[in-house]
Amino acid sequence: MRAVRFHGRGDIRIDQIEEPVCQNDQVKIRPAFVGICGSDLHEYLAGPSTVPQTPHPITNATLPVTLGHEFSGIIEEVGPGVTRVKVGDRVAVKPNLYDGTCARCVQGRVNCCRNLGFIGYSSNSGGLSDHVVVQEERARLLPNEIPLDIGGDPRRASHRSLACRDAQPRGNSSHCARRRGRPHRTRHCASASGPRRRIYSSSEVSERRRRFAETLGATDVLDPRTEDIEARVRSLSCDAGADISFECSGVQAGFDTALKGVRARGTVTVVSLWEQKPVIDAWELVGSEKHIIGSAIFDGDDFEAVIDAIASGKLKPQSMITSKIRMEEIVEQGFEALINERDKHVKILIDVSA
Repeated sequence: MRAVRFHGRGDIRIDQIEEPVCQNDQVKIRPAFVGICGSDLHEYLAGPSTVPQTPHPITNATLPVTLGHEFSGIIEEVGPGVTRVKVGDRVAVKPNLYDGTCARCVQGRVNCCRNLGFIGYSSNSGGLSDHVVVQEERARLLPNEIPLDIGGDPRRASHRSLACRDAQPRGNSSHCARRRGRPHRTRHCASASGPRRRIYSSSEVSERRRRFAETLGATDVLDPRTEDIEARVRSLSCDAGADISFECSGVQAGFDTALKGVRARGTVTVVSLWEQKPVIDAWELVGSEKHIIGSAIFDGDDFEAVIDAIASGKLKPQSMITSKIRMEEIVEQGFEALINERDKHVKILIDVSA
């Protein structure tokens, strides 16, 4: 069967590999749509980092690995012991893998597992293939209201997309919004939680992404090339600063703005991937008693909550899909397009059946 595999930095190939066999408590899925995630781009440009170079402790997999962790599909076979789903069901795949035995997992923090892995990164299975086998618990049923192209990406608020395109990234976004212990809205994803304030600002260089931010609920969309973001945020908050900021850029300038733009005792939630360690202004942190916290993927029922939000209409991510391509076009019209034509795209989907 066909499989898009990551061999190393800048090296993605469509290989022919053996079709997986469905075993006990597993389901075989025919992927429908797969989203290209920002973390995929990170691996392509600077990796391997998340992708294992030595055998992964959970899956024993190493390079090359099959990509695709934001995907939806249709179940085409079920193994012995499967009771919750059946052949023909439409599902989104919850991709995170954890060992269940480390101290963090024992404490219930499986999203912070010391050996955290992902279907589509840390194993020989991934959504960018003609067939994929996963444990039954990984397959989450999609309501009839959610088409397959919307079902695969429930993850990040500002740059990512549930079933194939929106449950996984927005699950991440929902989780990062809840890390403060009370609901906040950050662009699209966290809006389903319900805001307490009426001021939302979003800093974005890309013109198209700024327009999408407005469409998805941001009332003040700022361009860091032409505006003093810190000053503008203060002007919108009676000179206090924002309650909370979400650092999604992974670059020093974005982090600095996120830290300076929050009020005294405000919180910066870091959800981005970094190629270099950031420098932290300790006085800005200590003098104003600010908080910096991290947010890793999703936790508990975040993934399922996003599916419910999309099905109910609280989240409407369809407009974020800017292109659908075939598997054979993934490098030039997928990865390279997102890198070189950032202003044209928000989310690119691979139609595996095309």
